[in-house]
Amino acid sequence: MFGYFVLVLHTHLPYVIGHGRWPHGMDWLNEAASECYIPLLNVFNELKRENVNFKITINISPILAEQLSSRDFVEEFLQYLDMRIKLAEQDEIEFTRTGRKNLAKIAKFWKEYYQNIKESFNDEYNQDLISAFRHLQDEGHIEVITCAATHGYLPLLALDTSVQAQIKLGVKVYEKYFGRKPKGIWLPECAYRPAYKWKMPVQPEQNLTETEYERKGIDEFLSENGIEFFFFDTATLKGGKTIGVYIERFEGLRKLWEQFESQVKYRPEEEKSPYEIYLVSSGKPGKKPVAVLTRDPKTGLQVWSGEWGYPGDGWYLDFHKKKFPSGLRYWRVTNSKADLADKLEYEIEKVEERLEENSSHFVELITTTLKEYFEQTGKPGVLTAPYDTELFGHWWFEGPRFLKKVFQKLSKSEVVKPATASEAIEKLKPSTVISLPEGSWGEGGYHYIWLNKDTEWTWRHIYPNEFKMKELAKKYADSKDEKLIFMLKQLARELLLLQASDWQFLISTISARDYAEARIILHNENFTRIANIIENYVATGELSFEDWNFVVECAEKDNVFDDIDLKWWADVEFP
Repeated sequence: MFGYFVLVLHTHLPYVIGHGRWPHGMDWLNEAASECYIPLLNVFNELKRENVNFKITINISPILAEQLSSRDFVEEFLQYLDMRIKLAEQDEIEFTRTGRKNLAKIAKFWKEYYQNIKESFNDEYNQDLISAFRHLQDEGHIEVITCAATHGYLPLLALDTSVQAQIKLGVKVYEKYFGRKPKGIWLPECAYRPAYKWKMPVQPEQNLTETEYERKGIDEFLSENGIEFFFFDTATLKGGKTIGVYIERFEGLRKLWEQFESQVKYRPEEEKSPYEIYLVSSGKPGKKPVAVLTRDPKTGLQVWSGEWGYPGDGWYLDFHKKKFPSGLRYWRVTNSKADLADKLEYEIEKVEERLEENSSHFVELITTTLKEYFEQTGKPGVLTAPYDTELFGHWWFEGPRFLKKVFQKLSKSEVVKPATASEAIEKLKPSTVISLPEGSWGEGGYHYIWLNKDTEWTWRHIYPNEFKMKELAKKYADSKDEKLIFMLKQLARELLLLQASDWQFLISTISARDYAEARIILHNENFTRIANIIENYVATGELSFEDWNFVVECAEKDNVFDDIDLKWWADVEFP
């Protein structure tokens, strides 16, 4: 027995309901549901019916769980599917009329694809995708883990109360939807910070009394809230060069990285292995350490890379070239360097052969890697392969079918067993306690994607709002005034939405910069006005009709997190 294969899927989208549709907004959620979440659920259930041993660890971020459980999502999603079916029908008529037989066949494929997605959503999953994932977990096939509430970039948040609130709400929302406490968490962007005396990297325009102060390690918050494990990047563990997972996909990041690369000083590599599970502790002695699983660099690039990994295979569906006006895709990758004009038509019947070869290569790579570790150490290891869920189906259309073939092949292996993260920890019983440096899975292993010259301004708004939230929560969290509590909870929601790491990421990648900047401005303005309304109400006892309407409208538009506890922002539970 060489070891265990732990596949981890990170499933997250920022809050978009009521905040635009196309090109940015609700259609992100519709695309993810139709191209990733439902196809993956279908694959999981097919494997279950075939009695294939598959084990998957999947993070569903709290803000995504709230969206997928919303009736607004259900109604919008069904409209989206109907529109896609109609567009495919129109393309099929056009291609048939003009004698383009292969393109007509692909259009028919798209029509049937979206019809099947609609049928699965309505009939198999009863329009409730979260319950579908919960059912698979209850049966022991998958392990669902949580995330920070709105995917806040935890190491850069100014206050420990903000980190605490993100994590506590992540646990609370998980319990609401999955009926148990989460054992694991996906730290947003795999970003970690140990305990140390911390100084704000960006100074707000307002003079804040505290600018440098002792901070708790992220691992301490996890331990205190019953979280047993998390994940991070190989270079955070070992040192050396971090291989960023996003830089190939976004031209904006390449240009940004050119500015930062000369400033990065890589740590010398240490004798630690990504195939061993460690325990992490940066707090006071006596606090239970948290297990950490490390991303495997070999298998990671095979799936992440669109340039020389599997998604770059010439026969797979090209992500970028779309037909106008339907937006449907009819062309294949051809080669990773081909211009859009040179892309050749997709040939559906050619794909199966490529999936078969790529999945066999992947399983062989897993087996060889774990065999080498076993031969070097004499003990079984764990190969952890974490990916964004959107990679499977959205960026790489054939990805869900690839995963199905991988697990079909692994089920026949006598030397490598699929395992959830909790199962791997239970089998391998880690005992080595280590300390970790600050880092993320961004290129260079640090924070530059989320903190750079283009995003500094966002933190100048987030930081004073964190202090204001703490001040008001400390004063009024125990108030019996229902209106005041209602307004304070909406203030917390606006701060949580403002803190989402997605906004800085989208600004840095230039992929949806205007949208991200607009959302930062909106939630900051909402927060500022609601805070002013609260302070005026407390001082005068008066609340105008217009001000109350504003808070209510914000609550109706950003209708998430009904389990907020204002004390999370007032004080750190375990100082």
